[in-house]
Amino acid sequence: MSLPVGTAHPPLDQAAGHQTDVSVVIPCRNEEANAEAIAAAVIAELEPLDVTFDIIFIDNESVDRTVEIIRAMCARDPRIRLIINTRNFGQMRSPTHGIFEARGRAVIGMCADFQDPPALLPRFIERWRAGIDIVLGVRESEKSGFILDTTRKLSYTLARSFGDHAIIPNATGFGLYDRKVVDAIKAMNEPEPFFRGMLVETGYPLETITYHRPVRARGKSNNNFFALLDFAVGGLTASSKRLLRVPLYLGVLGAVATLVMGIGGVIAFFAHRPIAGWFIAMVLQAQFALLFGFLGLMGDHIRLISERTRRTPLVLERERVNFPQDY
Repeated sequence: MSLPVGTAHPPLDQAAGHQTDVSVVIPCRNEEANAEAIAAAVIAELEPLDVTFDIIFIDNESVDRTVEIIRAMCARDPRIRLIINTRNFGQMRSPTHGIFEARGRAVIGMCADFQDPPALLPRFIERWRAGIDIVLGVRESEKSGFILDTTRKLSYTLARSFGDHAIIPNATGFGLYDRKVVDAIKAMNEPEPFFRGMLVETGYPLETITYHRPVRARGKSNNNFFALLDFAVGGLTASSKRLLRVPLYLGVLGAVATLVMGIGGVIAFFAHRPIAGWFIAMVLQAQFALLFGFLGLMGDHIRLISERTRRTPLVLERERVNFPQDY
């Protein structure tokens, strides 16, 4: 999938001042088995491209040696940085905060477990250089169980039906985003940012690259069924304010049904048929119509309130490692 291509971005070696060309943001939680390997793989892919880059790990309350390992990498390589959260802020807020704190002209978001292949990074940068502001990796296949597949398909169906903007199926957020895209999403001040949906919402040129998503390289996934379900529900509610209007739509349908039953009662009266059932049903239906109508109006007011009060910080940081003072 691609949207119209914009103006090609200037060569990386002509970047203004000393701004980093590319920032790679890697959220992690209990990734002691993968942290060092993923950093080495990213460096191996980017160094031959003759670009300046940094790697930002953002740790979401790991309880293993993840922080210790990344600290050691920071001491050895000034291009590696670390943000340590005060607690676990979830799968939406923590990765997005890391992306917002990056300073590269382009920002790449990827997982630490090698399910987002580092080998795609050069292609992302190539397409960005050609003028694509958003380059997303889209998995074409992945081994997962029946329940997980069903839940994923259901979430996509609901998102297409009720979402404010069409999301890209099978895109996990792995990809490259131009600086102006990141700044535009940050300006939205969304307290529960469904980042992959907000990318589409910006309207900037977007292109997808399909890939086979491998199994986790090592370590244990932090995502169980309930964590993924929570993420899917959160993404739907964050990217679909139209859900708040569903009771209003049901109220309108109830009003139509009330009118039909009233007409049926009038016809029964003139046809000398029993009318009590018609009018009892009409009164009950009218009550449901009023109830859902008022719930819908309240939901729309809540939507407006949420639009005006987006000021909740995404995360609270305990510490930063290897960040220059002017970063």
